Amino acid sequence: MESMLNKLKSTVTKVTADVTSAVMGNPVTREFEVGRHIASGGPGLSWRIYNGTKKSTKQEVAVFVFDKKIIDKYQKFDKDQIIDSLKRGVQQLTRLRHPRLLTVQHPLEESRDCLAFCTEPVFASLSNVLGNWENLPSPVPTDIKDHKLYDVETKYGLLQVSEGLSFLHSGVKMVHGNLTPENIILNKSGAWKIMGFDFSISSTNPSEQEPKYACKEWDPNLPPLCLPNPEYLAPEYILSVSCDSASDMYSLGVVMHAVFNEGKPIFQVNKHDIFKSFSRQLDQLSRLSPSALTHIPEGVRDHVKMLLSVTSTVRPDADQMTKIPFFDDVGAVTLQYIDSLFQRDNLQKSQFYKGLPKVLPKLPKRVVVFRILPALTSEFVNPDMVPFVLPNVLLIAEECTKEEYQRLIMPDLTPVFKQQEPVQASNMILLIFLQKMDLLLTKTPPEDIKNSVLPMVYRALEAPSIQIQELCLNIIPTFANLIDYPSMKNALIPRIKTACLQTSSLAVRVNSLVCLGKILEYLDKWFVIDEILPFLQQIPSREPAVLMGILGIYKCTFTHKKLGIPKEHLAGKSLPHLVSLSIDNNLNLTQFNSFMAVIRDMLNRMEAEHKTKLEQLHIMQEQQRSLNISNQLNPSEETKSTPSPGNELENMFSGSSGSSEVNGKENGSSTAAPQPNRMSLTLEEKQRLAREQEQAAKLRSQQPLAPQTVRPTPATSQTKDLTSSLLNNVASLGSLSLGSGPKPAAAQGAMVPAGFPSSSPMGSVGSMPGMSNGYNPGMGFPMASARPAGPSLYGGMATTNSTPSFTSLAQSQPNKAPDMSSLDSLFGPQKPKVSLNQMAPKPAPMTAPGAPSPWLNQFGAQQTQPAAPLAMGGAPPAFSMQANPFFSPQNFSQATTTANPGKLQQSASVNNDLKDLFG
Repeated sequence: MESMLNKLKSTVTKVTADVTSAVMGNPVTREFEVGRHIASGGPGLSWRIYNGTKKSTKQEVAVFVFDKKIIDKYQKFDKDQIIDSLKRGVQQLTRLRHPRLLTVQHPLEESRDCLAFCTEPVFASLSNVLGNWENLPSPVPTDIKDHKLYDVETKYGLLQVSEGLSFLHSGVKMVHGNLTPENIILNKSGAWKIMGFDFSISSTNPSEQEPKYACKEWDPNLPPLCLPNPEYLAPEYILSVSCDSASDMYSLGVVMHAVFNEGKPIFQVNKHDIFKSFSRQLDQLSRLSPSALTHIPEGVRDHVKMLLSVTSTVRPDADQMTKIPFFDDVGAVTLQYIDSLFQRDNLQKSQFYKGLPKVLPKLPKRVVVFRILPALTSEFVNPDMVPFVLPNVLLIAEECTKEEYQRLIMPDLTPVFKQQEPVQASNMILLIFLQKMDLLLTKTPPEDIKNSVLPMVYRALEAPSIQIQELCLNIIPTFANLIDYPSMKNALIPRIKTACLQTSSLAVRVNSLVCLGKILEYLDKWFVIDEILPFLQQIPSREPAVLMGILGIYKCTFTHKKLGIPKEHLAGKSLPHLVSLSIDNNLNLTQFNSFMAVIRDMLNRMEAEHKTKLEQLHIMQEQQRSLNISNQLNPSEETKSTPSPGNELENMFSGSSGSSEVNGKENGSSTAAPQPNRMSLTLEEKQRLAREQEQAAKLRSQQPLAPQTVRPTPATSQTKDLTSSLLNNVASLGSLSLGSGPKPAAAQGAMVPAGFPSSSPMGSVGSMPGMSNGYNPGMGFPMASARPAGPSLYGGMATTNSTPSFTSLAQSQPNKAPDMSSLDSLFGPQKPKVSLNQMAPKPAPMTAPGAPSPWLNQFGAQQTQPAAPLAMGGAPPAFSMQANPFFSPQNFSQATTTANPGKLQQSASVNNDLKDLFG
């Protein structure tokens, strides 16, 4: 590895030193940067060819350098003759201007060490391509070593040389005198150019007369660089010291033989005995055998034999050679026309460019890329020609690699992307680019796509031409996968939506919907739900095609695996919109069925998803309920012995009392969950605890799982004490049950015993549905009045009238049972087992003959007995509104305090006593 690096380093150092020494001090280096050594050419391949660039314009050039060191072996006189010959050839070339002659960019400059001049960019000399690698860099460049000439290149190259000779012979009246492969240069585009005018001979006669050329006698004592190459000279040069234009045609015949015979001329000449060799050659040419020309194509074989004729008059001239059928090849003619485009008008150019796509596939890629493409891209400066040139350029781009496209084509296409004038040409350019959009997005660098290609697509969507909009919408899905997501989301989709909403063309609107439907898969779910589906509701038209396009987008979104529509959106937006569209009068039966099929699919999925969710939620609730019941049935010892502060707080805020605890235990439900230590709870545990408490509260508010019949218990001694306290402090048993406030369940389901003792004179008031006590008159609850002996507790008694002043409570009441369902809501979360309607007045047994019990009158009398007015210690027959316990709840609290001066939790025992009393 190290040896390879050292070798590479030495090679680079040597090349750099060679270049530096070759042009050091030459004036050419003031204006041009000299690059690497690429080829050799000129007489004896004595000129080294370097690539270079002009410093001021960065224009690419070729720098020809003759190093004077190669002639150090000669005497000064010979050196001077060689230098003069080389100078003469370059100066002659500089004065001549023709497409078939090498173009000089900078004239010859001489320094102490070298001669140098600059020309158009060069690939190599024909001699290098044919295998003569003398004076080339080491190693030989790969592009020259592997270069093989195609038939079309050979044909057109020889045609170009013939045209160059025709120019010299007819236009300039000049004989080249040394036409050899060394003096034929292939430029960077592959065109064959003539150089090496060191031994050219101009006519001595005036232009209007027949040209006459003075030929110099061959001097074998001169250095080889001061003499033409004898292997390509016509015999008359040596044998008769004469020449004319036919002598160049002989040289052309030898060049053609060398081109088709691996660079070998037809005869090998002994340069030490030149006259003897030419005499032998003359005899061979007189009887030239067909086997000597077997490598030459049959179409030109006879013409080459004529060019090699000993008699100069038999040789075809240059004009005749350009017209032979061999050069009528379609590729050669195409290349010839390309090179003469600057002479054509726009109409002729346009006709040629229209037919060019049929020819391009028949030509080799190298010829197309390096010969035709530069001529085409040069036409981009003519806006009127761009629509005709552009299809051919893009056709060539398809055959190029990505690197070739970016290097050779993209720089010239960039201005075309932005061209907007003239309008007609601009529209044509948009259409052409849209048709080749996949090619552009595949081979164009991402930065150029963002800056040049996509802006052109956006311009097409906003173009006034409906045809362009339709084409753009049709092809966008074909390259949507190549567009980056931000550009699609922020630039492309908004323009498609605008085109759909603002256009007056039904085709554009439908194509917009179809385009959106095809590119949905490249969008994300929430962008479609937030941007695309709401946009569908903004479309104003109701043509069947538009409606089916809307349905298609809904269906694609609904069925796509990556997208999908949530059930909330289905229920709230999608289904209402689709249902309203489905009944449009423009739809036929098939279209309506399509709508209904999608709607049914949406409904089925929404039902299935929501049903699954509810089932899962129900299962979770059942599991939680089972857990709560299990905790209630198996409480911990600590929970049984000592109530925790958490339970007391829960009872306080859940509205449950001691009575509800009793009933809850009887019903088999749990009302309190054990509270964990608050100081050690995490946030997740607190959230779980809050959910469990909420669930327990919900369970307490539900119906009991299995109603149970409460069996009456025998009265105890506490019953008598409770009855005494009730008769002394409460106006009626009904008011007691209603005044229990937050503990209504204590009296639920109570029944009145048959033999209830009554030791105090009492008055009974029947059911009075029309009585007003400050609540709704229609409530219809039973009113009872009882007064013990002693001071009056209430200020008055209410009458049966609805006026503030009541007359008497002794009016007879009908047998209609009062509706007492309104009082059911007063009994808190736990509903009583027996409603108040079941406790309406019914017939009751007499405690004594003819004397009804007031308790039985209130709860169990079947027939209302007429009640005589009762004088209560001189009290008036009516009592004021303040006597109503619903307006004076403090009466109940005072009575309870009097009867139970102990703890507040005494209410639980009171409820148990009532159960024993009425059970």
